[in-house]
Amino acid sequence: MRKLIVRVKHSWELPISRNHLKHTPSFGFQIKSGDSSRFPKFTVDLEPLQDPPQTTASSGTGNGNGKIRYRSPSSTELLESGNHSPTSDSVDGGKMTAKRGIGRHESLADKIQRHRGIILVISVPIVLIGLVLLLMPGRSISDSVVEEYSVHNRKGGPNSRGPKNYAVIFDAGSSGSRVHVYCFDQNLDLIPLGNELELFLQLKPGLSAYPTDPRQAANSLVSLLDKAEASVPRELRPKTHVRVGATAGLRTLGHDASENILQAVRELLRDRSMLKTEANAVTVLDGTQEGSYQWVTINYLLRNLGKPYSDTVGVVDLGGGSVQMAYAISEEDAASAPKPLEGEDSYVREMYLKGRKYFLYVHSYLHYGLLAARAEILKVSEDSENPCIVAGYDGMYKYGGKEFKAPASQSGASLDECRRITINALKVNDTLCTHMKCTFGGVWNGGRGGGQKNMFVASFFFDRAAEAGFVDLKQPVATVRPMDFEKAAKKACSMKLEEGKSTFPLVEEENLPYLCMDLVYQYTLLIDGFGLEPSQTITLVKKVKYGDQAVEAAWPLGSAIEAVSSP
Repeated sequence: MRKLIVRVKHSWELPISRNHLKHTPSFGFQIKSGDSSRFPKFTVDLEPLQDPPQTTASSGTGNGNGKIRYRSPSSTELLESGNHSPTSDSVDGGKMTAKRGIGRHESLADKIQRHRGIILVISVPIVLIGLVLLLMPGRSISDSVVEEYSVHNRKGGPNSRGPKNYAVIFDAGSSGSRVHVYCFDQNLDLIPLGNELELFLQLKPGLSAYPTDPRQAANSLVSLLDKAEASVPRELRPKTHVRVGATAGLRTLGHDASENILQAVRELLRDRSMLKTEANAVTVLDGTQEGSYQWVTINYLLRNLGKPYSDTVGVVDLGGGSVQMAYAISEEDAASAPKPLEGEDSYVREMYLKGRKYFLYVHSYLHYGLLAARAEILKVSEDSENPCIVAGYDGMYKYGGKEFKAPASQSGASLDECRRITINALKVNDTLCTHMKCTFGGVWNGGRGGGQKNMFVASFFFDRAAEAGFVDLKQPVATVRPMDFEKAAKKACSMKLEEGKSTFPLVEEENLPYLCMDLVYQYTLLIDGFGLEPSQTITLVKKVKYGDQAVEAAWPLGSAIEAVSSP
C-alpha cells in the first residue's frame, strides 16, 4: 500500500480520492490569486511515499482495498521538528483528509522552515508586483528638482535671465573716443538697455589729439563716463568692470606720451567713478587683442561660436590707425605658422569658446588704418604733388602729432597713379616676405583656409561706402564687392573739390580732399593686400542683428564678454 504526506498550511484541506492514489503516483494542484493574467500559476507536486517498514494499523472494515494505512513519525523526524502531535489520517465517505498538527512550543525559525513552501508561493507574486511597480514610469523627487531647475533657468522662461552683469568699455581710437555699455544675463545673452541692446556714445577728437596734455586728454572722457555710469544701477556699479582700450592712434605717440595719458585716465576713473577697475583695465591694446575681440564680437552676434571653424566668418576691421584681419584656421595651418620676430605678436591665438577650441589667425597692421594710411601715402610722394588728392586742394594733413604736405596735382587726381603709389605704400612686393604666402609688408597671410571664405568688413569700410552712396547708411549690413570701391573711386578722383559737396553730400567737408585716396586705398587693400578677388562678395557691417535688435559690430563687445566671464 502507498502512503501520502501533504505538507500545507494547517487550515487548508485537500480532498484526495483513492483513484488518485491508485492511478496517479505524482500529481499537482494550482493556487490562483486575483487576476490570473497578472500572476503566474504555481504548481505544488505531491509525491506518494513508499511503504515504510514500520507496523501499520488498520482503520475501518472490509478487505485490503478499503483500508488506509498510516505511520507514526520516526525519531529522526521528531528531533527535526520538535514536539508535534502525530498526524492523524481519517476516512470519510471514500475521501481522505490530511491534517498537520500544531507544535505547542514551536519557534519562529521552525515555523518558517515548516511553512517555507507556502511562504514561497505567496512571496513570489508579491515580489513580482513590486518589480512591476518599480519599473513603471513615474516622477521621482530628483526628477522634479531637475525639471524645476531647468524651467527656471531655460532661455526665455520665467526668471531665466537671473542676475544682471554690466560692462563698460571705452574704445579710445585715433579718430575719437567711444563708450559701450552692455548688460548680460547669466547665460551671457545680451539684455536690452532701454530700446537698444547697448548704450553707445561717441565724441571727437580722441585721446591722441592731446599728446602733450595728459590731464586734458583724460578729461575729454568725463561726459562719456558720467552717462555710461548713470546707466548702471547704483548697487551694481562696484561689481561692474570698466575698461579703456586705446588702439593704434595712441600707440603712434610713443611710449612716454601714451603712458602719461593712460595714467591720467586711471586717476580719473579712481577719483570720479564707482565702477570696478583692475590693474590692466586701462591699456593700449595690442593688435592681437583688438583683432581677436572683433572676431569674437561678430561671430558671437551671428551665433557662430561653438560651430566648426569653417562655419565662422573672417573679419577685417579698418580703424583709423591700424587694420586688423582675423579668421579661424585649421590646427594643421596653426602648427605651420611662422615664428614671430622678436617683439612681434604671434600669428595664432588659441581661444576656447562655447565648448570648442579655435585657432585664430590674427594680425594687426600698424600704420595702415585709414587715417594712418593717408600719412603713409603722402610720404611716398615726398611733399610733392600727390595724384590721390582731389583737384583744387592744397593743404596740410595732420596725424599723430605730425604734419604732411598734401598738394593736389595740377592735372587733378588719377586713379591709376594713385593705385601705383598706394601699392608702394603698402609694400605689397616687399622683399621682406620670407614665407610661402604673404599679404603685404612681409606678413604671413594665415593660409587663407575655410575660415576666410566669408568675410565681414567693418568700421571705415562701411562708413566710406555709405558716404560714397553705394550702400544705404540706414541699413546696418550691406553686401558688396571690392570692385564697388573702385567704381566709387573713379567718380571721386575725377571731380574737383568745389564739386565735392554736391557730388558726395554725405561726406564731411574735412574728408572731401582725401575721398579719392580713401576709396583707392580700400580697394587696393582688399585686392592687392589681402588677396581678394574684385568680384568676390563681402559683407560690410556696421551693426549685426541680434534677435530683434542691432548691435554695433565693434571689438568692445568681445572685451566685455571676456570681462563678464572673468571672476
